[in-house]
Amino acid sequence: MLKAPPGSLVESIFRDPRHLQLLVLASLWMYGLRTFDFGMGLGVSLITIFAALAAQALLSWFFGVPRFDPRSPLISALSLCLLLRVASPWLAVGAAALSIGSKFLIRSGTGHVFNPTNFGIVFLLLSTDGAWVAPGQWGSGALLAFFFACASILVLTRASRWDVSFAFLGCYAALLLARALYLGDPWAIPLRQLQSGSLLLFAFFMISDPKTTPRSRRGRVAFACVVAVLGAGLTLNWFYPVSNGIFYALALGSLSLPLLNAKSPGRPYRWGESRPMAPRGSLAPPV
Repeated sequence: MLKAPPGSLVESIFRDPRHLQLLVLASLWMYGLRTFDFGMGLGVSLITIFAALAAQALLSWFFGVPRFDPRSPLISALSLCLLLRVASPWLAVGAAALSIGSKFLIRSGTGHVFNPTNFGIVFLLLSTDGAWVAPGQWGSGALLAFFFACASILVLTRASRWDVSFAFLGCYAALLLARALYLGDPWAIPLRQLQSGSLLLFAFFMISDPKTTPRSRRGRVAFACVVAVLGAGLTLNWFYPVSNGIFYALALGSLSLPLLNAKSPGRPYRWGESRPMAPRGSLAPPV
């Protein structure tokens, strides 16, 4: 495999997986705006992005974070634009503020507990009728799914979190197929449930967040299976939509992160080799 010269611009871009995440998410967002009927629209999407950047800047200043880094809030904002639908622009602002705020305010040790985007979405789903998730917005075409998966694998290879994505998808698919087999349902039902744009986004860009997954591979696989079981249970037994069930499942499963890290410790993840580690016990390290 070709490698960029050390210290070059290309090497610095590919060292940090957030750059690739931003490229893929921004491409999907622009493709969706052009091709599909996006409920948010361009105006509300831009408001969401601005609100996330403003929240990151304000909280970074308040907690004394040495420098403002726009990459993390941009990833959260683009994910909200791709997944969340709102009845009012103020709800989009609230989702962005909640997502970024959760990184600074809900922490365990030196890391945040909840995936920021997931926290913002779940909070709005539980607190208002004016927010929802559109599960089929990307369609189910094989070509789009293939592109989606390949682009995501590229991102996750750089982040070393491909294991949690495939463990979740494998366990979740096995549960849906096993239920269909037990009930005698046609295979078209679980296969249709698996052909969801929000499910792919969730698996490749949300549950795989390096900052909110266990530090060891064994812990990540266990975490993925816990989320898959919870998501399948909420979807199949309590009849939540697939898109809602998996988000609730991740929020619940994230509560197990401190235990999983204690039982199977590992090195905390940091973005890029040159990213400084936060001192132990600091109130709000770089996020």
